[in-house]
Amino acid sequence: MSKRDEPAVDKALTPRHGVSRGGQPLSYNRAPAADLAPWIAWLYVTVVDAPADYRLECGLFNDVSVFRFQIKGEWTAQTADGPMALGRSALLFGPQSHRMPVTVTGSFVSIGMALRPGTGHAMLGAKTADLIDRIVTCDELGLPGNALLAQLKDDGSPEEWLQVLETMIRQVASDKGGALPDEVTSRFEALALADPSRPVADFATACGITQRQLERIVSRDFGMSPKQQLRRARALDMAAQLRGVGDADEADEVALRFYDQSHMTREFTQLFGMSPGQFRATPQPLLTLAIESRQAHRLEAIERLAPGAKRPWE
Repeated sequence: MSKRDEPAVDKALTPRHGVSRGGQPLSYNRAPAADLAPWIAWLYVTVVDAPADYRLECGLFNDVSVFRFQIKGEWTAQTADGPMALGRSALLFGPQSHRMPVTVTGSFVSIGMALRPGTGHAMLGAKTADLIDRIVTCDELGLPGNALLAQLKDDGSPEEWLQVLETMIRQVASDKGGALPDEVTSRFEALALADPSRPVADFATACGITQRQLERIVSRDFGMSPKQQLRRARALDMAAQLRGVGDADEADEVALRFYDQSHMTREFTQLFGMSPGQFRATPQPLLTLAIESRQAHRLEAIERLAPGAKRPWE
């Protein structure tokens, strides 16, 4: 890749946890404690310094629900319920069906954990379809959001913060009887990470269920149809390659999931609101941070990367 082709970087920001080899911002992120792995995909801490009056315009795009505890920074987000203005807050971001426009002013700190699909239904009886492109407070969900925020001290270390979150979800799991996500949901999650080009009908047959049953389960736990979820997964893997936070050794494999260049451009533009070329040429710090965490989780899940090993982009 030539210098001209490298993804653009926002030089006004200073990520506390370093940057990739290509200069992209990185968070501190890791897998959960083993006893929480049935419900939590990954945890992260993002600390970024910026001028007090600097307004970053970016976006988020996740295929899972994410608890985000914003302890510094003034945020806005364009949600399905309209624009939201956020300061220090404890929130659940539902998955996004497309890039969600987000802004943040000044330095910011965000601490969070991504839920494995089906966790909301297993623990809270919630349908992910009702959370698509939405943000709700933890307290609305009957979770100790404000109490947990009080435990996240401004001078804490990343590990101290993440252990607070793990303690909280461990208590919630205990209170809810340790109910696990649907087995079909977990198998479909693995498919989306490893082989999002597989025909949906073949997967349903392998699970011993009808395609209609699969559609009901996936819609409930992923927020959209099986085909839409796999389409979203393909686009997110391509986005990681474009931002330089994917495994370059699988770049050709990721590209071949699309029929041709025009197919990739069309699908990517529909989901991200810009062409792949524009996406590479425009700094995407918040989106890059979210995608990098997902890719680290994905590579560990499909056993291309040992847990805790150095990542290809580092």
